Amino acid sequence: MTETLLSAARRHAAVHADASGVAPTPIPGLAVVRATMPSALQYAINRPLVALVLQGEKRVTIGPETLDFGAGASLLISADVPTVSQITRASAAVPYISLVLELDLGLIEALAVDMAAVPAPPGPAVRVEPTDAEVAEAALRLMRLLDRPAALPVLGNQLLRELHYWLLAGRHGSAMRGLGVKDSHAQRISRAVAMLRAEFAAPIRVERLADIAGLSPSAFHQHFKAITSLSPLQFQKQLRLIEARRLMLSEGLSASLAAYEVGYESVQQFNREYARLFGQPPGRDLKASRERAVAA
Repeated sequence: MTETLLSAARRHAAVHADASGVAPTPIPGLAVVRATMPSALQYAINRPLVALVLQGEKRVTIGPETLDFGAGASLLISADVPTVSQITRASAAVPYISLVLELDLGLIEALAVDMAAVPAPPGPAVRVEPTDAEVAEAALRLMRLLDRPAALPVLGNQLLRELHYWLLAGRHGSAMRGLGVKDSHAQRISRAVAMLRAEFAAPIRVERLADIAGLSPSAFHQHFKAITSLSPLQFQKQLRLIEARRLMLSEGLSASLAAYEVGYESVQQFNREYARLFGQPPGRDLKASRERAVAA
């Protein structure tokens, strides 16, 4: 990882980072993340993305697997999956810095055709590898465009394509190829995940999801769990709980209202499953989150 890329990311974050530490860029899907202290646990449903860690350390958990990584590593999330993440090393003097790119699936599909890519067997949706030098160099050229706004409309798309190319050609390539190969298992499962995201508050039969994916129920269940590490029902449950937590934290809903809003019929069941996922019941979790926000 070049120090120049870190310098470019730090410079952009210093000017543009919001209260949450996210510094968006005018380049579609590209942002810098900065943190000056270790974070609380962050629960999210991530769309496919790659994060180049330039400084500091982070931990990401999906299902039963936990990954710890730091500067010089890149995290790939190749499916819409619920994750628990935490910045574990950061300070005001040495902040956590990462460059995050939401993957352009249309671009990956076009590149996969040009590269005559064939899908690899389904693997984990979240993985960490050392960042390829070509990926870091392409990312640096993209960041340098931020200082040349007149060049951005002319060269931005070209450099985004190059960055996706090097990701596909590098260590993460085997995991990404399925996103671009028509009717691969990754694409089939992504169609079912899109339905789950759109209708997570409603009862959904696994047979309907399997039909959307074009797979038998048994094959669908097998490939869904291989890609997301969760069963379809576990996935839907986490979608509901993460959205309920967002509604309580961001919109001030009570636990009972949030529970009904995301599809629970029993508040008691909601409280039990919430505590199982987040480590404590809704009331205590919200209080602790607000206290951390005030302290920060």
